[in-house]
Amino acid sequence: MILMEQIRERIAEAIKQSKYNQSEIAHLLNIRHQQVSCYALGKKLPALDTLANFCKVLDLDANYILCLTD
Repeated sequence: MILMEQIRERIAEAIKQSKYNQSEIAHLLNIRHQQVSCYALGKKLPALDTLANFCKVLDLDANYILCLTD
């Protein structure tokens, strides 16, 4: 079973491993820096459209982020 906490952890790790800082990610996704900070801290999950764009911008496999693959 997939847990929300696992998804939060993968999003946070992707942000940390990114070549972009949180402000740059926010700019690329057209969202507030505070939202990216909440994702990085595991406090919030992005909306589905934001998650899709997040994966595209950071060149991530959405299946991995959603814990469908390892």
